[in-house]
Amino acid sequence: MTEIPDRILRLKSVLERTGLSRSTMYRKMQNGTFPQDIRISTRCTGWRESAVNEWMRNPIFYDRCDGCAD
Repeated sequence: MTEIPDRILRLKSVLERTGLSRSTMYRKMQNGTFPQDIRISTRCTGWRESAVNEWMRNPIFYDRCDGCAD
């Protein structure tokens, strides 16, 4: 069985899917309660679709470092 590659979503798509404002999303990223963006090129970032979907399943209890070593 072949694994489907993770898509990279751009800002507009992430905002449409989540219903968050841009400033709220970036504030949540700083707090660790929203997936971190990844650099695509020098002036371009995106978000892994799987990470955004995971956040959408349970946004209140999402923790980017859940299970990270202290």
